[in-house]
Amino acid sequence: MKKLLLHLDTDSIPSAFDQAVAYDSDVDNIIPYGSITRDNVTPHVHGMIFTRGGKNLKNSAIFIGGSNVPASELVGDAVKKAFFGPVRVSVMLDPNGSNTTAAAIARKVITNYDVTDKKVVIIGSGPVGQRTALFLLKEGAKKVIITSRDITRSTKITTQMKQAYDVEVTPGEARSDEAVINLLKDAHVGIGCGPAGVCVIPKLAWAASETLEVIADVNAVPPHGVEELEVMDDGIKRQGIRFYGAIAIGNFKMKVHRAAIASLYERNDLFLDETTIYGIACKIDSQ
Repeated sequence: MKKLLLHLDTDSIPSAFDQAVAYDSDVDNIIPYGSITRDNVTPHVHGMIFTRGGKNLKNSAIFIGGSNVPASELVGDAVKKAFFGPVRVSVMLDPNGSNTTAAAIARKVITNYDVTDKKVVIIGSGPVGQRTALFLLKEGAKKVIITSRDITRSTKITTQMKQAYDVEVTPGEARSDEAVINLLKDAHVGIGCGPAGVCVIPKLAWAASETLEVIADVNAVPPHGVEELEVMDDGIKRQGIRFYGAIAIGNFKMKVHRAAIASLYERNDLFLDETTIYGIACKIDSQ
């Protein structure tokens, strides 16, 4: 029986990237739908769960993507509600690649490095930054700061993270180079999670710190998020600091993404979200 993947995307056009990765994960056929909302998703889910039964349900799965992370999470909730007891299929939630990317960042940061009791500063408070903060706190980081250009926004986000995950993330503001210098002056790990093509950690900020040990960046579009970092850096040292670039992180992200898709067909009752996807990343990293 063929492995089918129902690709539900909150954007009008389903992501070609996500479909390509699915085919590389040995999915036989992808059924893509765009403009998916929590209000229109149920018939699509029923189309997957009522066409196959019993042990054959594990040959069908659902992937939820889209650039609007909160909207995709609402779709995920609606998908779970559309199931009937054991009549369900496995689901992967990875809107905007946020879960797999953050998992890859965290695993790269702790490559041959103990983050226990260390201070981490994440420049950028979007979904990738939030999930990276969550993972590094769970790995033992003493303090994790996530920033935005407005302290009000980062404070709101850290409050939401406390409610959702019961973790203490510290809000910060990165309105200027001087602010970034102050944030990094006693940090051990600096991570750039800013928008594409924007340098969020200038050299004068990371070079001025006497405590930095690891720097990572997910921006592959020039100018990169960290000045003088190269996208292929995979633990390269500069001034005693280990650097991890977007392509090195992305290569590991692809391994996590493919492994997560493949795992959907092992059983019919998985729901892969940020925490379970991070578990897959940890397993890959230990092999």
